[in-house]
Amino acid sequence: MSKILEVKDLKISFRTTNGTLKAVRDISFNLERGKTLAIVGESGSGKSVTSKAILGILAGNSIIEGGEIIYDGKDLLKITEEEMCKIRGDRISMIFQDPLSSLNPIVKIGKQITEAMLLKNKGTRRSAREDFNSTLALLKESMISAAGGSDKEKIGELVTTFDKFNIEAIKLENDYNTARTAAEELVADIDEFIFMMEKKQKQDVKGRLKDFAAKLKTVRTPYLTKNYDSQLTTMSGELDRARASYQQIKGEGIQLSQEISELLAKLNTLLAELLAQPRPDFFRIGYYMLKNPGDDLSGRPVEEVNEMTLRYLEDNFMNEFIQLAEKGIAHSFNTSLEKKKALLPKLQKACEFYLGSFDKVSARKMLKEIADEVDASIDRLETSKDSIAYTFRTALDNAIDRYFTAIVKNPKEEARYAKQSKKRDALIARGKTVDWKVVPKVVYDLDELKANISAVVDNLILHYENHIAVADSVDFHARSIALVDYFKGKASQIVQHITKRMAKEKAIKLMTEVGIPEPRIRYYQYPFEFSGGMRQRIVIAIALAANPDILICDEPTTALDVTIQAQILELINKLKAERNLSVIFITHDLGVVANMADDIAVMYAGKVVEYGTADDIFYDPRHPYTWALLSSMPDLDTKEKLDAIPGTPPNMIYPPVGDAFAERNKYAMKIDFEQQPPKFEISPTHWAATWLLHPNAPKVEPPRIITDRIERMKKAGGID
Repeated sequence: MSKILEVKDLKISFRTTNGTLKAVRDISFNLERGKTLAIVGESGSGKSVTSKAILGILAGNSIIEGGEIIYDGKDLLKITEEEMCKIRGDRISMIFQDPLSSLNPIVKIGKQITEAMLLKNKGTRRSAREDFNSTLALLKESMISAAGGSDKEKIGELVTTFDKFNIEAIKLENDYNTARTAAEELVADIDEFIFMMEKKQKQDVKGRLKDFAAKLKTVRTPYLTKNYDSQLTTMSGELDRARASYQQIKGEGIQLSQEISELLAKLNTLLAELLAQPRPDFFRIGYYMLKNPGDDLSGRPVEEVNEMTLRYLEDNFMNEFIQLAEKGIAHSFNTSLEKKKALLPKLQKACEFYLGSFDKVSARKMLKEIADEVDASIDRLETSKDSIAYTFRTALDNAIDRYFTAIVKNPKEEARYAKQSKKRDALIARGKTVDWKVVPKVVYDLDELKANISAVVDNLILHYENHIAVADSVDFHARSIALVDYFKGKASQIVQHITKRMAKEKAIKLMTEVGIPEPRIRYYQYPFEFSGGMRQRIVIAIALAANPDILICDEPTTALDVTIQAQILELINKLKAERNLSVIFITHDLGVVANMADDIAVMYAGKVVEYGTADDIFYDPRHPYTWALLSSMPDLDTKEKLDAIPGTPPNMIYPPVGDAFAERNKYAMKIDFEQQPPKFEISPTHWAATWLLHPNAPKVEPPRIITDRIERMKKAGGID
């Protein structure tokens, strides 16, 4: 599985009137493509703060003290709000605990579902055109460089032809999409009209028949309707005659004559047959029509046209283009590789520099020098972005900034702490009652921050060394084909225009997909007309409207009753499988994620205290806090009394020195109050941060309620 999202060393605080609250303290995790990561912990553990940081919606008093959130080669903590808007709600969507917080109470739900589709579509099409043009220009430049300039004119002609026939393909596909969309909209209009009539809703029958006839005339494009033109013309005439004769029917507006019902059914059957035709491959046809503008392929079977134009494209253009593109891609890769090799000694020198003594000016100068060379070493023709290289500049800049900020702030914090302590001590010495505490000093370890700077460089060195080690195994032919597919995909995105009618039909399909009954009626209703479970289904539909890569679920079932909770969880699981979604599921209840999580991160007081697969956490829990969560989790077979977690979470304005769970942990040792435990690896997929895993720690068994449950689960054959 490939990583779709990486969170590295994330630290987030909030300014409050009582001091700085440490909400997230140095957490790291990966989200694998197509998997579900559950983040579990009590309220205040930092799980929701983490999810909001991913989406860029933290409160105004938040302080991002460090870390990275890497998605698609970008650090989401460093990009502009304009760039974030292209990702938020489009590539990464979120479902909140209270559905009403995501819904406008005075706007019908249909409009709320469709507005995101319509807003995002224009930007996606523009971005696709920009990506297509810029990548093609880079490919042309690399192909010319690979040929040593000898075939410059030939390569220029090939690239120009590639661009021209893609433009031709876009025109053909746009015409096809327009007509196909008209046909789909007409089917939807007829279905809605019949549905409303069956529900005895008054309709303007003559007006609707006129609309159907007008819409039918727009269902015309050679590659879709060439073999259906006479039937479509006949149907258009029959609609006109039916409209003219309708005035003789009694009960106008609430019932249909058998003649009209049969006519609409016949029209729907015709349109369904028309839409069921195989889709022409306009990428292939575009080249053929560019070279043979007088030919007409539209009346021939689609499979035959696709096969013939593929052979024509390969024989006359694509084989040669692929060969030259392969050389260009190899040249770009090897140029990038040589720059990486040449850069390694400089990176090593920079690593040593940042471990020594330096001032802010020299640190920034070194940053600019190596970051510019790192940018130059990136292979821009790789369709899968190198996130470490792309984010190197911002990561190093952030690490340097934290170091020099700490140099300035540490003395001020020491002085503030000393002043408050002196004042408090003086009041106590005079016999005064002091009901306030001195806010603990927040000072940073400068040696650690300096080491973090060099670690950024060292991480890139290791990444480049691994890249160089596998360079000989790269398949440039496969990369060239992948790049052509990339161009085809971008060209199709350019003509994926979504009309309001299309958006409505997609919204109705989404409503059906998430289990909302009678979506054509409920499309026009307001949020207050739905139950809590149905509102949450609407929010899920809105979140899925842009077909995101990642879905963040922030306690989406907490406000619902148990039966509805189960339905929503099943729905999320179903949608994840059908859409290949990657899901981050946030909850305080381990039981909720038992049958849906692939991996689980247990959070407490801003830290991940245990991390593993679902099997690791449920069958082999190691941290006392995980034991506490499991011991308080009800099930049908547990007979003994459930264990409540004693005490309350710590006040994170005054973060504990050692293990944050020590005060509530009956297994706590002296060291737990003095020093934070490191991560102890239990298996390649499982670790926990508890001193109980230290070799010198006393042997402690999990509570009996947990061991008994594990035995029952094993006998039953699984967590479910």
